[in-house]
Amino acid sequence: MSRLQALQSASQVSVLVIGGGINGIGTFRDLALNGVDVVLVEKADFGSGASAASSHMLHGGIRYLENGEFRLVREALTERNLMLKNAPHYAKPLPTTIPIFRWFSGFLNAPLKFLGLRDKPSERGAVVIKIGLILYDLFARSYKVMPDHSLHLRAESLRRYPKINDSIVCTASYYDAWMPYPERICLELVLDTLAAAPHAHALNYVTAIRADADTVTLRDEVTGEVISIRPQVVINATGAWIDFTNDALGKPTRFIGGTKGSHVILDNPELHAAADGHEIFFENRDGRIVLILPFLGKVMIGTTDIRITDPEQAVCTDDEITYMLDLVKRVFPTIPVDRSQIVFQFSGVRPLPNSDASRTGSISRDHSIELLGPQAGLQFPIFSLIGGKWTTFRAFAEQTADRVLAHLKRPRSINTATLPIGGGRDYPQDSSAWIKMIAAQTGLTESRVGVLFERYGTRGAEIARYCVAAPDQVLRATSDYTVREIRFLVEHEHVIHVDDLLLRRTVLAWLGYVNRDLLEEVIDICASVLGWEIAIQERERQRTIALLAAKHGIHL
Repeated sequence: MSRLQALQSASQVSVLVIGGGINGIGTFRDLALNGVDVVLVEKADFGSGASAASSHMLHGGIRYLENGEFRLVREALTERNLMLKNAPHYAKPLPTTIPIFRWFSGFLNAPLKFLGLRDKPSERGAVVIKIGLILYDLFARSYKVMPDHSLHLRAESLRRYPKINDSIVCTASYYDAWMPYPERICLELVLDTLAAAPHAHALNYVTAIRADADTVTLRDEVTGEVISIRPQVVINATGAWIDFTNDALGKPTRFIGGTKGSHVILDNPELHAAADGHEIFFENRDGRIVLILPFLGKVMIGTTDIRITDPEQAVCTDDEITYMLDLVKRVFPTIPVDRSQIVFQFSGVRPLPNSDASRTGSISRDHSIELLGPQAGLQFPIFSLIGGKWTTFRAFAEQTADRVLAHLKRPRSINTATLPIGGGRDYPQDSSAWIKMIAAQTGLTESRVGVLFERYGTRGAEIARYCVAAPDQVLRATSDYTVREIRFLVEHEHVIHVDDLLLRRTVLAWLGYVNRDLLEEVIDICASVLGWEIAIQERERQRTIALLAAKHGIHL
């Protein structure tokens, strides 16, 4: 049976969600768990658009306070704290340090920006940052899980960060959170939903190509097969592609004014050590808020904020790379950074609302729902999800689901606020005891079980049992993964293409581990599991080589 044939029984469906990024997946989960028959389709892989191209932050957005977006900051901090509880395997506390170069700079600029009387960047000094952090701590009181901020004078800051720019007057430290594997959060939400709701369907690499009357036509991007589905409601959660999707459905809109954000990942041990486990979060000379983030032994640097009209064209340019490498000198002027250290680069488009703001940083990061009612040939409404932050996906999904449930005249029976996600379920307070237990049950070393626990949370137990069910060995090209672990991901996690595995089921590409030998080894494993013939293997080889070069600066 083909993938789309699985939807034939759902040819009449209450809700069709188009777009398998975090907002679409979150809405899919909320509706499905509340008993709605719902279908999710994504034209590429789950979580492969803007959801995979974030700065990996779960945060309230301290700078949004200047714009008066208090509701957004409060909501985001509440959701951040919920994620730390619901997905402790993929949501991690992150100590964050702000290097500060002035005491009073920006003291008048902040209230003027709040009142809408100024839109020009001005360096934020210690007083402004201190006030912002006090408010930040207050807004984070809901489900509070982390300490309040602190301010450190110059001498203490230089002792703690010997390589930091000695022009600072002080540093401020506070806690936010980050996601080592955001794409896996997307995936686990899908897997959780499909396991709990047999009336729900989710397919990657399926495009909604047109709509007419009561029907939406879907195309399988792998086989070319086409089917029609009749929804009562359509949710357009395609992010930066929202207007393109509405155009295809016959409802032209201009809701989105996206901006491109690019990042690079460096293999620079000196820079990694200098950050001392903290995200370094600061204002660059042009007023852009940027970051230096320790990332699984490497260092992530970002981000840019450039208007873009076609999200398919989003790539990290040479000018952006220069900008990001140069920003390191603002904080760590003596640490050499250069292009030879780059192991990965990526770029995505923020699905911001269409705006005539003179500065992209002034465009709201809040979310909203635009309704296109049944009209002009279509018999179903389209709810378009505009904006949204990774951190607030659950709240945005809940608000969307409430609108749709009301439209369908169905009650809410489940709230997702305290639902664990994937390997965050039954997460142990004592991880060492859990690791010892699984090691004893499976015969794997505690070190190996610890790696699986770090990657998958409590789902690591299932993967550990799979790994010992047959002979296993580490990959020839890297000792970080084993053959059986990769086979498990291919068998159980909706892998369609090799890049799904290298970019989103694992971080092999992100950490610079992909070379021709690894690519061939992974293709062999995929072929054995998925039954790929030689011609398919060659297509996958060429597809992966081209994509890694064009989008991520990896040349094999």
